[in-house]
Amino acid sequence: MKPAKTFVQKPASVERDWYIIDAADFALGRLATVASGLLVGKHKPSYTPHVDGGDWVVVINADQIRLSGNKEQAKTYYRHSGYVGNLKARSAAEQRQRAPERLVQMAVFGMLPKNKLRRLRQRRLKVYAGADHPHDGQQPQKLNQPAKTTTPKQPAKETK
Repeated sequence: MKPAKTFVQKPASVERDWYIIDAADFALGRLATVASGLLVGKHKPSYTPHVDGGDWVVVINADQIRLSGNKEQAKTYYRHSGYVGNLKARSAAEQRQRAPERLVQMAVFGMLPKNKLRRLRQRRLKVYAGADHPHDGQQPQKLNQPAKTTTPKQPAKETK
């Protein structure tokens, strides 16, 4: 009996779809996980690690994304110009006020695999602060927002 042949996707045979994610009341980390999986193409049966077979992802309402706990003040974003002593820092609240799209872009970029395809995949991520976007012509599929996870309440202890 012959062993089954292993399928290897070719770059020329990649078909890309468009997905739209509404970030309103979506946790930042959860959104980044979903978006990075779509950009890499892990949801497809034709997934091949060394071929860029992912899809386009449009994120809307990035200004309404949810940060849990104390992250609004405690989370810090750094940037450096390359000159000595020129390290700049911003809290997540300041970053949200100036450019809320960057919160999502940096979170997704951090979740993409660290290889040569990372920048190519990042280019297929489009993030917008509001609900308007110019990609209606591509007819993106709307992704359903995952159900809010809540911890079940523990039953009260019985006293004798």
